[in-house]
Parts: sequence; C-alpha cells; structure tokens
Amino acid sequence: MSSPNVLNYVTTNRFYVEMESQLAAAFSECSGLDVQIEKDVYQEGGVNEQQRIFLKHAKFGDLTLKRGITNDPAFWKWISQSLTADDLRRRNINILVFNQAGETIQAWRLVGVVPVGWKTPALKADSSAIALEELILSYEGLTVVHRSDEVRVKGGGASGDAKRLSRGAQGYFSN
Repeated sequence: MSSPNVLNYVTTNRFYVEMESQLAAAFSECSGLDVQIEKDVYQEGGVNEQQRIFLKHAKFGDLTLKRGITNDPAFWKWISQSLTADDLRRRNINILVFNQAGETIQAWRLVGVVPVGWKTPALKADSSAIALEELILSYEGLTVVHRSDEVRVKGGGASGDAKRLSRGAQGYFSN
C-alpha cells in the first residue's frame, strides 16, 4: 500500500475545466493561478530586529488557458454570455489535473469566474473538434483542493460546486 503523500506525476499535462459537475474542456497549458495578498508593514518602536505585517485584501490574476478543445455547447454558451449583460455568466469552475489512471491529482476551485477574452485557431475543414487557442478568465476567489480532500473524481464529475452563482444580500458570492 502506498503512502497518501507519494507524488503521482503526470507525463503529459492536460488541464480540464469542470463546469456544473461535468468536464467541459481540456487545455494543454494553464497560467495565472496566482494570488497576491496586500500588506501593511509597521515598525514597532524599540523593536529593531522585527517588523509587524498586517494582511489586507487578496488580488487574483487572470487565468490563461491555451491550446484547448471542447465540444460542449454549454461551455460555448457561457463564453458567449460574456458579450451580454446576462447575470448567468459568472460561474464557479474547477481546474483539474489527472494522472494516467484518470484520478484527480490536483484541483483548483475558482469562484465567480467570467470569460474576459478568447481566441480560436485557424479553422480547418479536416478537423471535427472545436478548439480554443486561448481563453482568459477573471475570477473573484481561489481555493486549492488536494486529492485527499473532497474532490475525488475518476474521469470527471466532482462535488457539484461548479454551478451558477448568485450574490448574497451583501453582494458577495458564496464559496
């Protein structure tokens, strides 16, 4: 029996977008999963060897997914909704990485995601797949989920957290 902390490497990375508990797209490159926490630094009088750090708000970068493929009409509809004033365009989604056995080895849950840019490659008559060269997503929150946590999917379908969002009375999305 192997240890739960044994690294399980993926030889060819594929990043999958899970939306509404379904795998909606696959991409070969993912960047921009980053958080920068603003801080205030104070020097305390008489304490010359230390400083006090007070954390403030988190800022999230835009996520860029490259060289992707999908044939999910709901995924395309979601992307096209970013051109309208429809409130249904913000979603929670999961970005998943699988190992060769089809088990999720890493997941990132993005909250309040909205597409802000995309490009398609040259369209070819001999290809039946619908591709995305680049998809840029802005998000309002990020949670890292380890495979030992609640997301334990084999080939897709997680806990249902990737659903449409509604703002609460204070105007915030739930996570």
